[in-house]
Amino acid sequence: MSINFEIKLKRENKIYYEGELLTGCVQFQCPVETKHDGIVLTLEGMVNLHLSNSKSVGLMEAAFYNSLKPITILNSTYELSAPGKLFAGVSEFHFEFPLACKKEPRILYETYHGIFIYINYQLRCDVKRSFLAKSLHKIQQFCIQYKRSPSEAVKLTNKEVHFSISPDSLQKNMKERITMPRFLITGKLERTEFCLTQPLKGQLTVQHTEAAIKSIELQLLRIETCGSEEGYAKDATEIETIQIADGNVCPKLDIPLYMILPRLFTCPTLITKNFKIEFEVNLVIIFKDDYLISENFPIVLHRLHGNPI
Repeated sequence: MSINFEIKLKRENKIYYEGELLTGCVQFQCPVETKHDGIVLTLEGMVNLHLSNSKSVGLMEAAFYNSLKPITILNSTYELSAPGKLFAGVSEFHFEFPLACKKEPRILYETYHGIFIYINYQLRCDVKRSFLAKSLHKIQQFCIQYKRSPSEAVKLTNKEVHFSISPDSLQKNMKERITMPRFLITGKLERTEFCLTQPLKGQLTVQHTEAAIKSIELQLLRIETCGSEEGYAKDATEIETIQIADGNVCPKLDIPLYMILPRLFTCPTLITKNFKIEFEVNLVIIFKDDYLISENFPIVLHRLHGNPI
C-alpha cells in the first residue's frame, strides 16, 4: 500500500533568518498499518558553482577545480523515528532545527537562483523500507534572507547618477563615430546603491536624434564570478528586460525609468573568496535600422528591513 506524506513548515511563506528555529512536522497518511526501517530528516544548505559551457575546462588548473566544489553551509540529520510501524490514518512527527552555520563561512548566505551560482536550502525526509519495498523521500525547500541587527544598519549612498549618451561618449573608433547618426540622450538614476525590495528609479530624455528610435529598454544583469586567487571564471547573464519606450519618442520628453527586482533571481551583492554575485543595469537604445547602443551602470544591492536610511 502507498504512503502519502509531506513536510510542513510552521511559517507559510517559508522565509527564515539566521539564528531562528526551523520548525514544522512531517505528516503521514497511511491507508493501513505500514512497516518502515526508520525515518530520517536532513537539513541541507549548499552553494553550487558551475563553469560556463563556453570555458575551455581542459586548460583550468587543479586549484581552480577545488575552488568550484560545492560549499556546504548546513548539514544536520535528525532521526524522526526508529524502525517500526506507521499506524493507519494520520501520523505527525514534529521537528526543530537551529539555523546557524557553525563552520566556515560561519554565515548563511541568502537564497539565490543564478546560472552559474545557486544557493539553496532544503529539508529532505527519507523513509527507509525493506528491499522488497522502495524507499521513499520528499524534499521541501525554504528561503534564507538577511536580517541585520540595529548595530549593523547600512546607510545607503543617496547619490544621483547623471548620464549623457552621444556618439562622442561611446567607446568607438573615430571612423565609426563620424558615420554614426548624431543624437543626444540624457538622464539620471536616483541611486545605484539601494534596497532590493525597493524599485530602481530614474528618468531619461531624448534631447535630439537624426535617426528614428525603435525601442528603449532597461536590462538587469547578474555578474557571477566563480573561483579564487588561482583562477576564476566571470559571466554576465540577463535576469530581466523591460521596455521603457516603443517607437520614436518625442524630443525633450522626460521618460520615467522604473524596475522592480525579481525575488530569488537577485540577492544582496555578495563577495567571498570563492565566488562573487554582483549586478549591473544596461540602458539599451535600439534605432530603426537595428543599430544598438547601451550604457552600463554597476549597482549595489542590500537587504534592509523597515525604512531604508
